Amino acid sequence: MPPTPSATPATGPDPLGPATTAPATDPAGLPAHQPAAADLARVAARTAADLLAGPAPVRLGDVIPAPERVAADPTADFVLPADAAVRVSLDPAARDVGEQLAELLRPATGYPLPVTDVADPEGPLVLTLAGPGPLAVGVSGEVGAVDLGDEGYRLDVTTDGVRIVAVTPAGLFHGVQTLRQLLPAAIDSPTPVAERWVVPGGLIVDRPRFPYRGAMLDVARHFFGVADVLRVIDHLARYKLNHLHLHLTDDQGWRIAIDSWPRLATVGGSTEVGGGPGGWYTAADYRRIVRYAARRHVTVVPEIDLPGHTNAALVAYPELAPGKIPPPPYTGTDVGFSYVDPADERTYDFVADVLGEVAALTPGPWLHIGGDEAFKVRGAAYTGFVERAQRIVAGLGKTVVGWHQLAPAAHLDGRVLQWWGTNGDDPDIAAAVRQGARLILSPGNHAYFDMKYAPDTPIGHDWAGLIDVRRAYDWDPGTHLTGVPADAVLGVEAPLWTESVTSLAEIEFMLLPRLPATAELGWSPRAAHDWVGFRDRLAGQGPRWDRAGIAFHRSPDVPWSGEPAAPRPTVPRQLTAEVTDRASGQVHPDPAGAPGPPPTTNGA
Repeated sequence: MPPTPSATPATGPDPLGPATTAPATDPAGLPAHQPAAADLARVAARTAADLLAGPAPVRLGDVIPAPERVAADPTADFVLPADAAVRVSLDPAARDVGEQLAELLRPATGYPLPVTDVADPEGPLVLTLAGPGPLAVGVSGEVGAVDLGDEGYRLDVTTDGVRIVAVTPAGLFHGVQTLRQLLPAAIDSPTPVAERWVVPGGLIVDRPRFPYRGAMLDVARHFFGVADVLRVIDHLARYKLNHLHLHLTDDQGWRIAIDSWPRLATVGGSTEVGGGPGGWYTAADYRRIVRYAARRHVTVVPEIDLPGHTNAALVAYPELAPGKIPPPPYTGTDVGFSYVDPADERTYDFVADVLGEVAALTPGPWLHIGGDEAFKVRGAAYTGFVERAQRIVAGLGKTVVGWHQLAPAAHLDGRVLQWWGTNGDDPDIAAAVRQGARLILSPGNHAYFDMKYAPDTPIGHDWAGLIDVRRAYDWDPGTHLTGVPADAVLGVEAPLWTESVTSLAEIEFMLLPRLPATAELGWSPRAAHDWVGFRDRLAGQGPRWDRAGIAFHRSPDVPWSGEPAAPRPTVPRQLTAEVTDRASGQVHPDPAGAPGPPPTTNGA
């Protein structure tokens, strides 16, 4: 194990540090090096500039998610010099995080920021992978040890530089995201900015509360190309969210190519809500998304929704439909009317083939099988289907995830239920937890980001209520469900269903500024939960989003600072009549003749 770092980074002497009167000879009697006049001039200029820079424009605690431990030192602010290099441990994964740090800082600073890996790195920006085990931490004269785990990090800022230490590359990456927020907001500019790049001095020790922190993007109702998905991944990574759940299939479209069932994409992928052109991801497209996410320490969770929400699949392969009757393509927004035939063995061949191909493309541990709103598959037919699907997933070496309607099916070791209810008292879920199920919490009235912010929000729904930023923030995953202990909660996820969302700007508008709220609930300790503090820190994100050209809702609950420094992205358009009806919560008729539940129950 490497030497335990102290509270002050182990940085070496700065070759451009303060000038001192040098002796004529060194201790060995040899002539001492005399700095050139140009070197002395550079030292003087840098020293004067640092003195004039003033305090850092960002405080050490102005970070989202709120760090676990912050010890500010206003005397230790650091100014990033133009000749800085990023130095990293001798490890390819550490070097990759260093390259990403340089990629984030180069556009706005205009600095070259070369990345080097050396055995004992010293310099203004240092990323170090420590050995496993607790890391010594010194704060205000106290010394202790902290187990940073798989995603934690320690960040030290002194006048000499910034050092980030972690046990894993993921921890280093999260530390980089914190450093990014500690720099002035102009760091998010895509072009060089004349700015003093000051980082506030002090120490941060940080690690997540929950291991699963994510968001879901529905690419089935409206299709979004690879570039849009990559942009969403960037938003997740910025706030230390580590899972992207892709809702890949639904009644309106099938979005991933399956070699053994090719018409799923070519036929089932050719439609979307409102009659648009649809689209789908090739295997190469999907691999690109997975690779991009993995580099940012985000795990992709693919969802193939079964046995309901399958109209697009039935259009492509009518033999999967009950009675083998092909349904017409569907571009509306109702739910609960379609299902694959649970009594036909061909259905299970289909399930095994599809899940097998998706599993082979997905390095992460999770396969999501949906399971919600299958209103036509009831009782033993439903639980029997789910139990077979769960066994198929387990046979592929993956962990099954499903919406909480899976709860009545027999428990399978390791399975995860995603709860999207609006009432915290759910006896079925509490019983499933007692059997060993773990939970991802996505309460519809706090975490469904397709809900409107306010009555006049131009897109979105309101069946779960209006979700302003405070409502998105004011709940505790550890105590939200009656009878469910905090240690049964794997984490949190914010789903974005896209019946009314048609563009990247609209995705961003619905995610931001609520996504950072979910990120803080998933990452920060419960003791850090404070609406007023979060609101004020969130206000500082607005100028960053403006600089980066990111669309967001300027919530009146937040005291936004600064003016847009770049053209504002296109504002969301008004709803179409069809989507307006959907958002109103209109009850659609059940195809069998009995009144059905509101079509907006989940939207999955």
